Amino acid sequence: MSQGISEDVIYCNINRREQVKGVKHMYENADRVKGLEVKREIENTRIKKDLQTQNAGGDALWNRFYRLAAVCLGLLCVLLLTAITVLWIKFNNLTIGKKQLQTNYTNLTIERDQLQTSNTNLTIERDQLQTSNTNLTIERDQLQTSYTNLTVERDQLQTSVTNLTAEKKQLQIEREEVLRGLLVLGWHYFNSSLYSITTVKNSWSGSRQACQSKGADLVIINSRKEQDYINKTFLRTEAWIGLTDIQTEGVWKWVDGSALTTEFWWPGEPNDYGNEDCALTGFKYSTSDTLTWADAPCGHIAVGLCERKF
Repeated sequence: MSQGISEDVIYCNINRREQVKGVKHMYENADRVKGLEVKREIENTRIKKDLQTQNAGGDALWNRFYRLAAVCLGLLCVLLLTAITVLWIKFNNLTIGKKQLQTNYTNLTIERDQLQTSNTNLTIERDQLQTSNTNLTIERDQLQTSYTNLTVERDQLQTSVTNLTAEKKQLQIEREEVLRGLLVLGWHYFNSSLYSITTVKNSWSGSRQACQSKGADLVIINSRKEQDYINKTFLRTEAWIGLTDIQTEGVWKWVDGSALTTEFWWPGEPNDYGNEDCALTGFKYSTSDTLTWADAPCGHIAVGLCERKF
C-alpha cells in the first residue's frame, strides 16, 4: 500500500512538474501570443491607416468616376431622347411621304391606264386615218386620172363646140335661107313646127287631106304661145284646126288621138248647134285676141291650118 502511495506521490510530483512546465510554457506562449498580438495590432493599425488612406483616395476617385458616369449617362439619355425624337419625326415624315407616294402611285397608275387607253384609241384613230389616207390617195389618183381624161375630153369638146358653133352659124344661115324659101312657099316656122294655110276653102276632112298632101296635118295647138302666134301670123283667119268630137259627142280629141287639155273656146262655144262636130279658129264673131275657137258643122267651107312637125 505504501508502494502504491509512493507511486501516487511520484506520479503526482511528476504530474505537478509537468503542470508547472505546462503553465510556464503557457505563460511563455501567452507572452509570445501577446507580443504577436501587439505586433499584429500595430500591423493592423498601420494597415488600417494605409487602407483608410487608400480608401479615402479611392472614394474620391470613385466619386469622380460615378459623377463622370452619371454625366455621361445623362448625356447619353439626352442624345438617346434626341435621337428618338429625330427618328420619330423622320418616321412621321416617312409615313406621310409613304402615304403621299402611295397616293401618287395610285394617281400615276390611273394616269397610266388613262394614257394606255388614250394610246390605244389614238392607235386605232391613227390606223383609221392611215386607211383613210390610203383611200384618199387612191381616190386622188383616180380623180387625177379622171381630171386628165376630162381635160382631154374638155379640149375635144371645146374643139367640137368650136366646130359646132361654126356649123351652127352655117346652119342658121342655111335655115334663114330655107325659111325665106318656105315663106315663099307659104310656110311659117315656130317652135320646131312649120305652119301654112290652104289656099282653097274646103270641108274639115277636105282641108285635112290638103294638109296631108303636103306632108302635114291639121294643126294641134298645145299652148297659149302657139295660139297667139297662129292668130298673129294668119291674121285671125277663120280656118279649120285638127280638133273634133265626131267619134263621141262632147269628147274632143286632136287628129293624133290625144285628148284636149288646153282650150281657147270663145265663150258659149262649143254649143253643137246644128250638129257641129269640128273645130275652127279665128271665129268671126270672137272679139278676143286669144279665145277664138268655135265648133262648126264638119261640112262647113273654110281654109285649113296645116302643121308639119320636126
